[in-house]
Amino acid sequence: MISLDNVTISYGGWTLFDNISFLINPKDRIGLVGKNGAGKTTLLRVITGEQQPTEGGVSINGECSIGYLPQQMRVADTTSLVAETAKAFDEVLRIEADIERLTAEIATRDDYESEAYAELIHRLNEANDRYHILGGDTREADIERTLLGLGFKRTDFERPTREFSGGWRMRIELAKLLLKRPSIFLLDEPTNHLDIESIQWLEEYLKNYNGAVLLISHDRAFLDNVTTRTIELSLGKVYDYKVPYSKFVELRAERRAQQMAAYENQQRLIEKTEEFIEKFRYKPTKSNQVQSRVKQLEKLERIEVDEEDLSRLNIKFPPAPRSGQIVADIKGVGKAFGEKRIFSGAEFTIERGQKIALVGRNGEGKTTFARMLIGELEQSEGEIKLGANVNIGYYAQNQDDLMDGEFTVFDTLDRVAVGDVRTRLRDILGAFLFRGEDIDKRVKVLSGGERSRLAMARLMLEPYNLLVLDEPTNHMDMRSKDILKSALQKYDGTVVVVSHDREFLDGLVDRIYEFRDGGVREYLGDIWYFLEKRKIESLSEIERRDKSIAAPKSSDTNGAGKQSYEQKKEQEKLLRKLRKAVETIEEELAKVEQEIAAYDARFATATEYNADDYAKYDALKQHYDHLMHEWEKAVYELEISSE
Repeated sequence: MISLDNVTISYGGWTLFDNISFLINPKDRIGLVGKNGAGKTTLLRVITGEQQPTEGGVSINGECSIGYLPQQMRVADTTSLVAETAKAFDEVLRIEADIERLTAEIATRDDYESEAYAELIHRLNEANDRYHILGGDTREADIERTLLGLGFKRTDFERPTREFSGGWRMRIELAKLLLKRPSIFLLDEPTNHLDIESIQWLEEYLKNYNGAVLLISHDRAFLDNVTTRTIELSLGKVYDYKVPYSKFVELRAERRAQQMAAYENQQRLIEKTEEFIEKFRYKPTKSNQVQSRVKQLEKLERIEVDEEDLSRLNIKFPPAPRSGQIVADIKGVGKAFGEKRIFSGAEFTIERGQKIALVGRNGEGKTTFARMLIGELEQSEGEIKLGANVNIGYYAQNQDDLMDGEFTVFDTLDRVAVGDVRTRLRDILGAFLFRGEDIDKRVKVLSGGERSRLAMARLMLEPYNLLVLDEPTNHMDMRSKDILKSALQKYDGTVVVVSHDREFLDGLVDRIYEFRDGGVREYLGDIWYFLEKRKIESLSEIERRDKSIAAPKSSDTNGAGKQSYEQKKEQEKLLRKLRKAVETIEEELAKVEQEIAAYDARFATATEYNADDYAKYDALKQHYDHLMHEWEKAVYELEISSE
């Protein structure tokens, strides 16, 4: 379908791509990966024809259409949401006009046997076929389904596009692109402006799409769920793996290990050969053998090992000063801007050491709540009460607005640092990969990833005990995200994070607060527990809605009764299973409590220290904490299932 043939791109004396070739087939699902600066976006622009290669070329099948979503683009703001989205069907509308014109012309003719009449009929049939292929019959339903899937509400459909933020405007362009149904999607970081539900919807859409997909993303879960092939760009070369991203990581490590083994073996051979040549170079009796070895070295195809980018963040948050047990007490909090109510009734407590996530659709109030928590916004109702000695560090989503583009990297930190930390600014910047001349760059020339790193570096200037992070992983590559996640897991303070990155949240948070439909709901579990519960609830809502639409008439009492009985039977079965789970955990808790009590009694009368006993005691207490967490989840599930 699309073939890249020996493509080379050079800038002066520097080569970005060096004779790369690969083929994109119909229905391929390809993840394009590589470190920042490897040329991923450039490659997409080469395929679309926006940029011409220095050498080589791109061959595209004549019937292949391309849908390209760049990271940044201008969006029209002169129409309503639904009218702008309908522009995706410009070709359909042209065909519709052609069909009307051809139909009217045929109706006025009576030369049924003529070639001209036959030609009109043929053109009308072709136009009708093309109209159906492009979805002309279902375009209004497709527009509605796509906009709702990407997180818009029906009440948004007639809103002017100028009222939407940049992130929502990108969704409008994505909706138009999806509705055009091209032969191949080229998507550059499509999840950056989407929430979790919209990402899941897009995953399902792309998995079931009839064309090909080539995408760039730093969202590992998204790549794994959508792609079946991974193309890596590294040091001007491409490496093609017929596997999703996670499997690619394993295979890449194996490939590099094999390369290193072959390289080391060859180096030993070269070293021994050169020693032989040097030793016997001037001995006539060995001249034939020496010449043979020289030719052997000249003909030897040297093995090259892929250079590895070993630069990495070195993040370790300063120890958190001790705060009170209650970090923040939120009671009946809500926020409205004029007549528009964002959310209300938020009521929960954040305790010391907790790591929680705020999730939900864009516009439901996650960032608004984060800004109220740090005191940047006033709540419209309720009370947010911070605990004793709480010192907050805030990472804002809109870093561009908060950093002066004219300042250098060093100045950005130097202007906010106080005390002894000013002597360590270069070390802190070095930990975030700003080294040498990098610290003199102006902020306005930094990439999105570099700005994210600089903003994170500012959090290191002071020891905070509450970190409020709003989309900290946007623009970060996967390795940087992993390192940040590891640092937060080891951080001994409290963390509140707004994020749509499921892989980042997995193993980091154990409590979720969902902002949805004007309220806030608590989930006592990790991100996958939340997603599972939300999926179950969504399916239940669909079932209830479908049953209410297709409810039997009053005369059909037997069918309704049978349906109700089956539902009741399934519900009772689920409740029995949940009660059993609670009872099993409670029995185990009782046993562990007895064992802990026995150790307590022994330690009270002990006359000497026994390291093994204390190790077993600590392990028991950790097991007890784990069981308590599992018990809370099980009880919560039982409660909501009993409602």
